[in-house]
Amino acid sequence: MTPIKLLTVACALLLVACGSSPQHQYYLLSSNQQAPAMGQNPSLGVGPITIPEYLNRSGMVYSENGNRLHVAPYERWAEPLEDGIQRVLGLNLSAALGTQNIRPHPWQRNDIPEFAVQVWLLSLDAGNNSAELVAEWRVTRTGDGASTPVAQRISRLSAPLPGPGWQAADTAAAYSDLLQRLSDEIASVIRRDMEAGASDQN
Repeated sequence: MTPIKLLTVACALLLVACGSSPQHQYYLLSSNQQAPAMGQNPSLGVGPITIPEYLNRSGMVYSENGNRLHVAPYERWAEPLEDGIQRVLGLNLSAALGTQNIRPHPWQRNDIPEFAVQVWLLSLDAGNNSAELVAEWRVTRTGDGASTPVAQRISRLSAPLPGPGWQAADTAAAYSDLLQRLSDEIASVIRRDMEAGASDQN
């Protein structure tokens, strides 16, 4: 076979290999809550959201065999993970508290929200047919010109995955469910503080 023919065959094989390589799949965290039609109280700031550095990548990350990590080669987040968490928390809290007045961090100094929610993600993982989220979070009342702590907690939440053959889409759905439950915990703290404040004024 001549060199030209060899080159032609090699190029053809390369094109076939490229055409058959797996394609990247992209996933989003989501909120199933409907935003309230109206309402501006309370004003709520969400963020900053801090995630571990090992999760700060586009590929989905799973732990395996103790301290070993697996980074999915083709299943990726469609946005930075901290941005997705901030977005979904904002939507969930907006619905839970009946307010459209949600401000992602950072906000303007002349537009400080009444409450601020800060989250430190400690762990986010899926395996053994369940997903787990561990996060430290803090709610601060900020709208009176001073920063007054309302609550600071660590939440450890888990959700089942649909059997041993679960896929990346199941992971994203489970993580979204865990963020909904985390949002519910945060919203209940803010709601109680608002009710206590209203009682003090009566």
